[in-house]
Amino acid sequence: MSRPYVLLSAAVSLDGYLDDTGPDRLLLSSPADFDRVDGERARADAILVGAGTIRADNPRLLVNSAERRAARLAAGRPEFPLKVTVSGSGELDPAAAFWHTGGDKVLLTTDQGAERARALHIAAGIVPLGPGIHWPAVLEHLYDHHGVRRLMVEGGGTVHTQLLRAGLADELQLVLAPLLVGDPAAPRLFGPGDYQRGRLRLVGTRQIEDVVLTRYVPTAPGTGAAPTAADRHWLALACELAALCPPSTTAFSVGAVVVAADGTELARGHSREGSDPVAHAEEAALAKISGTDPRLAGATVYSSLEPCARRASRPTPCARLILGAGVRRVVTAWREPDTFVTGADGSGVLAAEGARVVVLPEYEARAKEPNRHLVG
Repeated sequence: MSRPYVLLSAAVSLDGYLDDTGPDRLLLSSPADFDRVDGERARADAILVGAGTIRADNPRLLVNSAERRAARLAAGRPEFPLKVTVSGSGELDPAAAFWHTGGDKVLLTTDQGAERARALHIAAGIVPLGPGIHWPAVLEHLYDHHGVRRLMVEGGGTVHTQLLRAGLADELQLVLAPLLVGDPAAPRLFGPGDYQRGRLRLVGTRQIEDVVLTRYVPTAPGTGAAPTAADRHWLALACELAALCPPSTTAFSVGAVVVAADGTELARGHSREGSDPVAHAEEAALAKISGTDPRLAGATVYSSLEPCARRASRPTPCARLILGAGVRRVVTAWREPDTFVTGADGSGVLAAEGARVVVLPEYEARAKEPNRHLVG
């Protein structure tokens, strides 16, 4: 599945609330942070909120800066990002500001919800996605049919919770406001549920007037065939490592990262690392981990190129090294071409021994970049 980069954006009180229960919306951000959010909107291809947010807050979700709108137009983009909402019922107020400000809008809903929305004359493109709402289908539709590559999600808590639980959030931008709400009836940012394992990684923090912005990305690998946001982050790192390889005309440049189930990076490596002119990336990474490390059994190996099934430089190919280490999940960007080995099939070797191989072809171009002299 190809999907956009998903950014979750929210402001919360010190005790984790999005709002209070008063008649007016509780303003948690500072003026300078509202301007920062405006900048994030201008960068996005689409802004998404849940139907509950439209009902509770009646948001317009505009890019307010005229300069930012002009910059979008100058870059050949629409003046405003696409506005998106998701509703299973399709029962939304046709007079809401969401529908009557900004540029294009789309309502993603169920088959029955689409009938209700059309009957209400909702001023948006109405897209039925079947009997139920499934977030992978939502994201795939936005990517394939609307060209959305960066999606900013501004709430509410239910939407944020569902995307995080599904492993589909690539980044969380969280603003902490110096307020306490303390009302158990007020909406919280995250609800209970089966979230991804492991700690999120803090990638940035900044004070903005009297609030603090923190940025997090997920780290825990997926467990099955469906890739998670963390899988994408780690594979992107593997592709970056491939660029560190000493150039060669007789071998590929590959990067690899080994990550434990809780998101801990165990090791990384790249082809021809150090003083070893024939080292492969997976080999270099695994060599840095004790063979008795119990975390290997639940780890994932990320490799920019499919692990080799045969090699001339050493007797044990990388697919066998991975299996021997006890790893049973591999995420890669690019299946090995016949440049050096005809009929290479490291994925087949891994799968035959019960390992799961996940291929993310959207990263193939990055994996090929340091090898363009070999494959064109």
